[in-house]
Amino acid sequence: MSSSDQYKREINRELTQGNVDSLKDSPADSEPDYENFDDFAQRSTPDQRRQLFGRNLHPNTIPTQQMEPELQKAIAQIAPNERDDVAREFFKQLGQRGLKDRDLEKQLGLSTHNPNRMSADDVSKLAAFTYHNHPDIFQEVMAEQPALVKFLSNPVVGAIMGAVARSGWESSLAIDRAS
Repeated sequence: MSSSDQYKREINRELTQGNVDSLKDSPADSEPDYENFDDFAQRSTPDQRRQLFGRNLHPNTIPTQQMEPELQKAIAQIAPNERDDVAREFFKQLGQRGLKDRDLEKQLGLSTHNPNRMSADDVSKLAAFTYHNHPDIFQEVMAEQPALVKFLSNPVVGAIMGAVARSGWESSLAIDRAS
């Protein structure tokens, strides 16, 4: 097993040991046991992902110049239909803020504003723009489109998610001690 795989397993273990009560929407009796980040992306709810990504996927936490290459790699790896969905969701959310898809096409130098025809590079530009300028929309799209969560395998992002899990675990310990 590579050290990268071992690191991912360690982060996932920490994620599952976090403050589970605050992550659960359902009254399930057992803690979720995620095998890997893809499993987390598929089985967690958008609300659970929203809560996890809330303060941590932000340009103040992970600088844009560090995030952009990871977005490019992740977007290049997701299936074309998933990439279309991600682009469509970015356009939808940005449109609700008054940003028109045709204006974004010109401003960002995209080859098209049609999500079905966008290249991975186009979607990467759109994602990077959103991350930098509208981090709340970026977080929402991450929560709604779990295919994009795959880039969390980056050690920097994984370390942040591990810190989130540890802080949740420490919070639950503090609550247990106070009880």
